[in-house]
Amino acid sequence: MSILKTIQSPADLKRLPPSKFPALCQELREQIIGVVSSVGGHLASNLGVIELTVAMHYLLDTPDDKIVWDTSNQAYAHKLLTGRREQFHTLRQYGGLSGFCKREESLYDTFNAGHAGTGVSAAYGMVEAREQLGQKHKVVCVVGDGAMTAGMTLEALHHAGGLNKDFLVILNDNQMSISKNVGAISSYLNRTFTGEFYTKMREETGQLLSKIPHIGQDMQKLARRAEELARGAILPGLLFEELGFRYAGPIDGHNFEHLLPTLENVLRMKGPVLLHVITKKGLGYEPAVQNPIWFHACPPFVRESGAPAKKAARPSYTQIAIDSLVKLARQDSRIVAITAAMCEGTGLNAFEKEFPDRLYDVGIAEQHAVTFAAGLAAQGMRPVVAMYATFLQRAYDQVVHDVATQNLPVTFCIDRGGLVAEDGTTHHGAFDFAYLRHMPNMVVMAPKDENELQHMLKTSLQYDGPASVRYPRGVSLGVPMDPAPAALPIGKGELLRDGDEVAIVAVGVPVWQAVKAAERLAEEGVSTAVINARFVKPLDHDLIVSTAKRVRYVVTVEEGCKMGGFGSAVLEALSEAGVTGVKTKVLGLPDWYIEQGPQDLLRERYGLTAEGIYGSIKELIGSGAGQAVKEGALSASLTHLPHGDEQGS
Repeated sequence: MSILKTIQSPADLKRLPPSKFPALCQELREQIIGVVSSVGGHLASNLGVIELTVAMHYLLDTPDDKIVWDTSNQAYAHKLLTGRREQFHTLRQYGGLSGFCKREESLYDTFNAGHAGTGVSAAYGMVEAREQLGQKHKVVCVVGDGAMTAGMTLEALHHAGGLNKDFLVILNDNQMSISKNVGAISSYLNRTFTGEFYTKMREETGQLLSKIPHIGQDMQKLARRAEELARGAILPGLLFEELGFRYAGPIDGHNFEHLLPTLENVLRMKGPVLLHVITKKGLGYEPAVQNPIWFHACPPFVRESGAPAKKAARPSYTQIAIDSLVKLARQDSRIVAITAAMCEGTGLNAFEKEFPDRLYDVGIAEQHAVTFAAGLAAQGMRPVVAMYATFLQRAYDQVVHDVATQNLPVTFCIDRGGLVAEDGTTHHGAFDFAYLRHMPNMVVMAPKDENELQHMLKTSLQYDGPASVRYPRGVSLGVPMDPAPAALPIGKGELLRDGDEVAIVAVGVPVWQAVKAAERLAEEGVSTAVINARFVKPLDHDLIVSTAKRVRYVVTVEEGCKMGGFGSAVLEALSEAGVTGVKTKVLGLPDWYIEQGPQDLLRERYGLTAEGIYGSIKELIGSGAGQAVKEGALSASLTHLPHGDEQGS
């Protein structure tokens, strides 16, 4: 009988003998692999924390005791043990379970998080709330070693260590974040019991003890204690001890004989404690062990082989962007690339292969990445910062204060702009147009297709100031590519089709949907112009205003938030130019956090498809006016038809 099926909550887990935990962990792995192979998701990190998850829910009294998962993309086993097993097949699907912790989903999910480095701060806030309210529960934060490069994590450890409240931080150390860890802190943490010096010391200690005749148990314990003290002197504990934490570990995070008693002991300790647990990403599924980077966040795959379930027919926008960057870097040795623990995700591993000395992965440190780029630019380099739109939000002040105010030539390659599908609320790139367009000196671009993308990269790297190029997640459109990138005139859009009744002003991926909508309207006799704005800032005022003055309706389209975004910029331009007598409508994302779901479904839901744009325009011009136009067009067409055709119609 399945053990997992008997567990509806951690209370059921507590009734199991620990001897059954390995079998339970195997079932959890099978369930996770089966679902993720079907729907995609975060696999390697989840397989690595299964034993730790079981141990925590066995020893803690959740949900009264609080577990905070930093990032929370590794909480699949947590979901399965907390009453969500029957819904687990809906993981990351529209209307289904989130791929992250979500307070709205379960009492056991204490904090929503999709970005690394927030866990210790949030958990320590819960510690202080407990103290203020006179409560007694425990608070545990699970944080990955990759997140130790995040400034917030270190700030929170500094704060918590100085106030001496009961608080457990579990450092889940698998020597990786999304990509391989980088930097001095990673090197420091890697001095674990696998290190040559400590391994040799342990072997020699064992040999010495075995040669001493009739050594008593007390002496053995004393010798082992001396060994532990020596370990503490050479291993990562010193850093955390200096920050005010009692350090325990490192221990094997997959061995219940070590994990359960150690975790039980540290939960009894007073004050701030850090337990260092060594785990293996992808454990239990060999393809994920061998390729943990790809299986960090993977699409559906063939379970037997680990190969992708389907291969993209065309290159992604990400690939096009980085291929273009490589071409440009061959011509300009000043071009360097920077990412924050997202080398593979942003495609910069291809840049690194050709220019290994010109790629900087700074770890999960987005703020540092941007100011580091500013320093490079101040000395004549041409840095390119490649980040997902949702992660660039974390460095907002650095973009303002360190780049834009100094008008430094830093290029921001903003990947995953717009709707990003199954990762949902915390990962949609909804806000970048709005939070970049109000910065003085900033140029904000978004291409309608991959060919325009390569030209925008050239434009940004040739511009003597800060510029951003925003492109979506997913495969490109398959349009013909010009042989080489060429700079576009700053602030100049293009009129893709002319018309005198409606003007659609679109930017980025919705442009071609706007063209399709205009074609359908034209078939009904509604003369519709389409402008590809190209630039959110500076806008092509001349083109937009002159077109608006000769139409009755202006509709803007963007895959970003409507409040303060591209549409707002167009309305501001029309107001400044004194354009009157024109009805307007802004199409984009509404004022709430967008749910998870396939890109096509979400675009349909929020009216950003050709059908949605067409429907919004019909609503704007009014069914009566539209019908009148349609009837007039039909009447005109009938006068040109032979009598027989007219009768037949």
